[in-house]
Amino acid sequence: MTLNEAIASIKPLDEDIKSKVWERWDNLTKPPRSLGRLEEIVVQLAGIMRTDKPKVDDRYIVVMAGDHGIAKSGVSAYPQEVTVQMVYNFLSGGAGINAIASTARAKVMVVDVGVAKKIDISHPFFRDYNVLRGTEDFSKGPAMSRESAVKSIEVGIRVIEELNEIGFDIVGTGEMGIGNTTPSSAILKVFSPDVSLELLVGPGTGLDEERIKRKADIIAKAIELNKPDPNDPLDVLSKVGGLEIGAIAGLVIGCASLGKPVIIDGFISTVGALLAYKISPDVLPYIIPSHLSREPGHRIALELMGLKPLLTLDMRLGEGTGSAIGMLVIDCALSAYYNMKTFEEAGVSRNV
Repeated sequence: MTLNEAIASIKPLDEDIKSKVWERWDNLTKPPRSLGRLEEIVVQLAGIMRTDKPKVDDRYIVVMAGDHGIAKSGVSAYPQEVTVQMVYNFLSGGAGINAIASTARAKVMVVDVGVAKKIDISHPFFRDYNVLRGTEDFSKGPAMSRESAVKSIEVGIRVIEELNEIGFDIVGTGEMGIGNTTPSSAILKVFSPDVSLELLVGPGTGLDEERIKRKADIIAKAIELNKPDPNDPLDVLSKVGGLEIGAIAGLVIGCASLGKPVIIDGFISTVGALLAYKISPDVLPYIIPSHLSREPGHRIALELMGLKPLLTLDMRLGEGTGSAIGMLVIDCALSAYYNMKTFEEAGVSRNV
């Protein structure tokens, strides 16, 4: 599907099914709505899947990988070659996301959408859909062309279509790209012009206060130079964005177009979801936010979409780790929904 075709395929959630699921929740042996977000998650999943018996048995974490020209300006504590090194680490099963995803019973797929160095590997869960060998340094000009921005989004849509042919119930977003909190903060600043950059820019991989300030200064000057249009999300992505951020937006749009839930990770993934939302607000009911990270801009990105994270764990690793943990929360929600007894089944009196 093209981007426009995917957008045109998005449908509202099934409200009748959602009402039916709420009715079951209210008949279970507990005070009404006392399981809070757990109840909301199951209702959301049911509305997305159009069944009062939702399941999330087949699950994937998709790690979008891309490099950034802006990384050469010293906005990260790690050198750019770590991106490709970590891709190999993911594919060998040695990263944080591999460890946590295995507990969550999720497969990890890695997609090269913009890594600077070619990845020479044959692996069943690797896709080489490279659009560019990294973005340009957006402190000197646009990060990429508008055409490349669209292509990056369509990579995400393509991956979801492929997974749909294999069969999946839920996808979690993940990413890898040294320096990618900088374009994420830049995108967020464009969409929240009244918020100070000091409230949006964080340490990323571990910058000290002086380098955080330098990072904020670089973003401010880049926005002034490139003048991204906040009313045109594709312009924002092309001027100050990243290829893996665009691909995450494509994952979100792709899931919504096929009636599948997508659970998003931390700051970078949430900015990708925000881009998808700005392109097509109809994606919003399909998004499940897993956690609130330590990156200061993450809360603001979630608030721009009116989303409440499931967890606050002070994480800032990325890779899809929060998405995988969120899947475990979903397991708890579905277990309560299916395994609790109703008042009648348990012989328990209702409230008076």
